Amino acid sequence: MENNKQYKASDFKKGQPRWCPGCGDHFFLSSFLKALEEIGATLYDTVVVSGIGCSGRLPYYVNTYALQTIHGRAASVATGIKVVNPKLSVWQISGDGDGLAIGGNHFIHANRRNVDLNMVILNNRIYGLTKGQYSPTSPRGFVSKSSPYGTVEDPFRPAELCFGARGHFFARSVANDGSHLVEILKAAYHHHGASVCEILQNCMIFNNGAYESIYSKEGRSKNAIYVEDGKPLVFGENHEYGLIQKGFELEVVKIGENGVTLDDILVHDSHCEDNTLQMKLAMMDNEHGFPVALGVIRDVPSLTYDECVNQQIDEVSEKKNYHSFAELLETNDIWEVR
Repeated sequence: MENNKQYKASDFKKGQPRWCPGCGDHFFLSSFLKALEEIGATLYDTVVVSGIGCSGRLPYYVNTYALQTIHGRAASVATGIKVVNPKLSVWQISGDGDGLAIGGNHFIHANRRNVDLNMVILNNRIYGLTKGQYSPTSPRGFVSKSSPYGTVEDPFRPAELCFGARGHFFARSVANDGSHLVEILKAAYHHHGASVCEILQNCMIFNNGAYESIYSKEGRSKNAIYVEDGKPLVFGENHEYGLIQKGFELEVVKIGENGVTLDDILVHDSHCEDNTLQMKLAMMDNEHGFPVALGVIRDVPSLTYDECVNQQIDEVSEKKNYHSFAELLETNDIWEVR
């Protein structure tokens, strides 16, 4: 390890990715490597953990400590790594199937415990590696190989699970929105506690067009809203629309009509401990006449599980008469057997 070396994105790159052309995983990997460069990471303080699925291959393409675990267990393995060595920066990369189906319980409890992990959900609303079955995030009525007549289930929404588990950080970006994706990954890294980044991406083979309305720059200008702290919640090609609160709901208004001015528009605050408005932002969608919220939606620091565990160990150790297994054996009465 070279002292004070500034690693570049190319230093973190390893191997030749084996994903389908146009897969969102390619876009994410490129932005992830760029984010590592910009946060000043090194090859030796970074760990990338994955489960099973197309996203599960990502650890093979980063030149850091990396581990592919079994299906759905990335969060639990990442938790163990962070607790044992809190100085490491641990990134958990999962797909919507791996992270929210068999791994859903681990996802919930990693957020509840507030383990200082950077959890990334690459959400293409399909099982891609196993050839096109519907996933926990597939919309109701979705036709797939395992639901030829349409699903009869309502989907999980990652933000809803994160907030419901008392999560303290949630951000969202689109895989091919490179500079924006880099920024939310950097924000997740700097957040103290569990962070969740939902990355919206297409599966070119089995679910192309899953996010068609916002998968182009032009589409995002019309159908998405970039949330930024301290700035009004405005959107549209000319920022002509905004969000106001009407009763307990959000409402889309056009600035300049019906007496609505910029002063009437809600201002984003990701640091507000009350997550009511943050949840409403995260749950908006085009189907109900709202823009899709992109950016850091919630960012509230809190005590972390790994810090508290290690602090507890130190406090208990100080009160003990032994500090190693050998000392433990010699603490009580000893009998010599001949």
